[in-house]
Amino acid sequence: MASLITSAYDYYLTTYASQHTSRYDSHRREDLRNTVNKIKKLNKESPLYKIRISGDVQKFAIDIKESARNIKNVVAAFSESAAGLGAGFDKKIATSSNPDAVTAEYIGDTASLTTSEGFEIEVLQLATPQTNVGNFLKRDEHEFSPGSYSFDLNMNANSYEFQYNINAGDTNEEVFRKLARLVNNAHIGLKADIINGSHDMAALRLESKQTGLAPQESALFKIVPDGSPESRQAMQTLGIDAVAAAAENSSFLLNGTKHHSYSNTFTINNTFSVTLQGITPEHEPATIGFKPGSEAVTDDIESLVDSFNSILQIAEKHSGSKQSNEKLLKDMGNIAKTFSEAFRPLGLTVSKVGLISVDRDKLTESVVSEESDDNIGVLNRFKDAVGRKADEASLDPMNYVKKVLVAYKNPNSTKNFVCPYITSVYSGMMVDRVC
Repeated sequence: MASLITSAYDYYLTTYASQHTSRYDSHRREDLRNTVNKIKKLNKESPLYKIRISGDVQKFAIDIKESARNIKNVVAAFSESAAGLGAGFDKKIATSSNPDAVTAEYIGDTASLTTSEGFEIEVLQLATPQTNVGNFLKRDEHEFSPGSYSFDLNMNANSYEFQYNINAGDTNEEVFRKLARLVNNAHIGLKADIINGSHDMAALRLESKQTGLAPQESALFKIVPDGSPESRQAMQTLGIDAVAAAAENSSFLLNGTKHHSYSNTFTINNTFSVTLQGITPEHEPATIGFKPGSEAVTDDIESLVDSFNSILQIAEKHSGSKQSNEKLLKDMGNIAKTFSEAFRPLGLTVSKVGLISVDRDKLTESVVSEESDDNIGVLNRFKDAVGRKADEASLDPMNYVKKVLVAYKNPNSTKNFVCPYITSVYSGMMVDRVC
């Protein structure tokens, strides 16, 4: 059992842990209480069942739970306004004519925005970090004598002392790895790695996470060995005190006026968050403006469709397998099929299993046509139906796996015990995001 639990956690961490959390993953106390009460009610009369334990069952349940959470977040984002998906007409979404060079996000107040706001930006130079590269040494040779060594790493606000030991028989590559771990585990804003050279040579590289230099700064960090001859000799062999590339500020023309920034990400007038991605062609600035309201609505609808398709694809992938009872495929697929006729004029096509494909041009036309209110109404009803089903799936993902009925609960509900977490017994951390 322990190995199965470990396998489930490993799958969760490798597949979903790196995903960004949404503000809709945060909950108030009453939200948590409401979730627990739903689970209590769901399980109080639920029959006792038995599941064949396997890693695939747990992975399937985790996939269901995470996909349902994603749908709920998308639905929540589009349900903040009474207009639902139609609220996209009032959104201000920044767009760039050259996203390979400049991207932007509107962070200002929509209510105070004038439609004329926008700007041109020509990127002359990106902000860069400081990079130190040591000497290239043969990987499997022994350039360092056994002993204890140390060096100081001086930054503008702090100074750190690093001590390390070299054992007899340590190769150059092993010394590099020790030092790389030492620097990375210190979490001081530096990244250390080993770079490859020709003829089985390698060197240690240190790079700052910070970019740019203030006028009074000569470097973001400096490495100095301690006063012992052994440490000075080891540093001379390593060579990581040498600056290979100094940090530089970004340089750009904003509406024709030259500016500089320590970072490649900065704000303009507290309304735009701008990120420089690359150099623009000379005299060809990127134009930052706003997407039309119809495109914003279309983007929202596509986001909803994508989240819906993702859980349906999971259900389809496990269809016919030993762990799935195909209930998820039927439940989700039937939602889309119910709206199939209403979707056709909107450019949305429903497949046999319920997957939805989008004709973007036709969809955009439908949300600005004379029937736009009716069309948005159809999409809002679909959104609400998907949200309700996703809520059910997130509360009890084990409802969609094959199981053997053992016994029904006592019909006299007063004699039944509440088991709020029975849905997570077999599937691991099923309610981690809300409880």
